[in-house]
Amino acid sequence: MNLKQAGSGAEVDESLAALMTNANAVRAITAAVEGTIGPKGLDTMLVDRFGEVIITNDGVTILDKMEVNHPAARMLINIAKAQQAEVGDGTTTATLMAGALVAEGVNQVLRGVPVARVIEGLKYGIDQALIHLKQQARVLQDIHDPVLPNVARIAGREHEDIAQLVVEAAKLIGMEKLADKKFKLSDIITAQEGADNEVFMGVIIDKERMSEEMPQALSGVKALILDDALEPEEIGDEALGTEAGFKRYIELQEEFKANVHKIVQLGVNVVLADRGVHEIAEEILIDGNVLVIQRMNAKDLRRVAEHVGARMIKRTGLKKSAEDLLKYIGRADTVYQDEKLEQVRILGGKGKPMATILVGAATAEVVGERERIAKDAASSVQATARGGYVPGGGSTEIALARQVEKDRENIKGMAAYGVDCVVNALKRPLAQIVQNAGYNPLEKVEEVIAAQTGQRLDFLGIDCDTGDIADMAALGVLDPAPVKLNAIKAAGEVAVAILRIDTIIKKKEEPDKAAKAAVASEPGLPDF
Repeated sequence: MNLKQAGSGAEVDESLAALMTNANAVRAITAAVEGTIGPKGLDTMLVDRFGEVIITNDGVTILDKMEVNHPAARMLINIAKAQQAEVGDGTTTATLMAGALVAEGVNQVLRGVPVARVIEGLKYGIDQALIHLKQQARVLQDIHDPVLPNVARIAGREHEDIAQLVVEAAKLIGMEKLADKKFKLSDIITAQEGADNEVFMGVIIDKERMSEEMPQALSGVKALILDDALEPEEIGDEALGTEAGFKRYIELQEEFKANVHKIVQLGVNVVLADRGVHEIAEEILIDGNVLVIQRMNAKDLRRVAEHVGARMIKRTGLKKSAEDLLKYIGRADTVYQDEKLEQVRILGGKGKPMATILVGAATAEVVGERERIAKDAASSVQATARGGYVPGGGSTEIALARQVEKDRENIKGMAAYGVDCVVNALKRPLAQIVQNAGYNPLEKVEEVIAAQTGQRLDFLGIDCDTGDIADMAALGVLDPAPVKLNAIKAAGEVAVAILRIDTIIKKKEEPDKAAKAAVASEPGLPDF
């Protein structure tokens, strides 16, 4: 006899089994990051089986490194990753909101509200919240707007030095570049142990020159960038065994030498290669006083090419005439290797302006976290430049909750309970922020609601140092509007997806996977 045959009570348990399982998994995920939000949020230590430790306050890093098997939990983590990819910050807010929406939805279902009605009201409430949020967003005046340092400071978790670096870089780059959807300000950040904080117009290559016999510093740079290996064309072993094949091999070697000599004759003094550089080329380029960097990653290669105004070329392209090759060469003022930091800098490129933010760290243990903080700050600055800003500290979400609660009157029937889910979820960020600061969340949330309603000011929140009602804008507590918009939208989407799951069924093994599993389990075979 199954549970449904056992009576009405068992039927209820069976019908809610998937929902409750998913809700518990989501709750476990939100619990992992909720203690990190706000100015008084604490860090999380992640430890793997080898004893490697990461200490971080970054929500998406915590979620990404967690060992998670439950499918609903992975859905929530994927939303956080999507938030990171879209706007680069706000992952903890998105996770808290999604968790709260699921929890509130389950509570309504347990009260007897049909899931379909909960979802209907939830969707309506999220849509209304997004409409009101767009109306509240304030536009950045220009790149020198005093709002920008505050946005960087809040996103950078009160690290003033990092906020200053990010804002300085944004000013160097300008609004037009920040508005470019293909450009990410966070990509120009690198953190280095023992380095000094620095912003400069140029590109850092996190590699050393190929040989110490090559020049350490050059001016009047002419750069050739190979999206390929700088090696002779290959001939198969079978062909080499024939007289014609060996003759062709000698011809290719000579042709390759001639092409490398051509590079030197063109006055090229910097060569960057995507892959390896042959020893024949290395010898010729050393004699030509050329600085060579090999095996660069594709992203760095593209950045350098853009900065120096070079066109990337394949090794077969070196057969072109000297006149044609000149069209591929980029230029810069200087290039030099920093021996201490083991990196090469290219400065004053004649192509697109390119800034670099170098974040210093005292020890290797904090390099990663300093870089994550800087990337969050940079992402928030760029999001603000694109889509404006709103008061932070959970105050905007409270204002939205008040608005959505009024909109509840416009929806009829039991779907109104779904709107309640959105109202309560919007209170969650402030509640967690003040709880992390050591205050009673229920008390402080009600204080803010009363203050905003009584004074008709949507930017009132809680000063986490004093516990008093405060003007978030006056305190400089500001968040990018696009981060809030994406967080609320993403939270609503994942909550609806999870609440819609009625049954969990284990998939059968696909034939190829089952065969691999069977082979792996055969006795006498080694494990890999």
